[in-house]
Amino acid sequence: MEFADLFSLHGRRVLITGAAQGIGLTLARGLAAAGAELLLNDLDGAKLDATAAALRAEGCTVTTAAFNVARESEVVSGVARLEREGGPIDVLVNNAGIHRRAPLESMPLENWQAVLDVNLTSAFLVARAVAPGMIACRAGKIINLCSMNCELARPNIANYAAAKGGLKMLTRAMAVEWAKHNIQANGLGPGYLLTEMTRALAADPVFDGWIRGRTPAGRWGEPGDLIGAAVFLASTGSDFMNGQVLYVDGGLLAAL
Repeated sequence: MEFADLFSLHGRRVLITGAAQGIGLTLARGLAAAGAELLLNDLDGAKLDATAAALRAEGCTVTTAAFNVARESEVVSGVARLEREGGPIDVLVNNAGIHRRAPLESMPLENWQAVLDVNLTSAFLVARAVAPGMIACRAGKIINLCSMNCELARPNIANYAAAKGGLKMLTRAMAVEWAKHNIQANGLGPGYLLTEMTRALAADPVFDGWIRGRTPAGRWGEPGDLIGAAVFLASTGSDFMNGQVLYVDGGLLAAL
């Protein structure tokens, strides 16, 4: 095999959840540049359509599917339509996620449950819907958007840390159960990135200084810093990597 072919995504249909903006949109552009056909999901249908139009204008091949990844019936019907119209899904990127910060002792149950539903249960639901097609083809890649909070906790994010810690173990469970079908399931773990979700944190001079000082690279990450790792995990180059979380964090987890 030619070296370039190891990382080519030509001919691969890639479903990305939560892809109308932020990290999901950045990954969509990066995977499309490697040759992928994009299947983009989001809860906001209007925003998803606008995103798809912009990507098509850039030369990307895009199909959209607006559904709530935390609702089983919508996931089942949405994935079935995508497969019916274009064939099996080759790569799944479980990117959808939300944040609901609150102190643990006063966190409302609805905040706890909402974060677990979107950040953890949705990955199970979408992967379960996609897996039969991958099993039938004896090939597939699943990339779960994990976090440093798979390993570390901070105040006021107990729901998020619990969901991401669970997602790390769900990733390993997927690998253990589906490796025999030539399916690789791995996690992609961003460090602190400048996104809409972290805009308020980055605007706080104290927190901004803490992040820059805590991260050996001395800066916040950008969503584009994830593209290389995502292409690797979606490609032939990662065919013997399974059940791992690949952290892209500027060295933060390596430092005391």
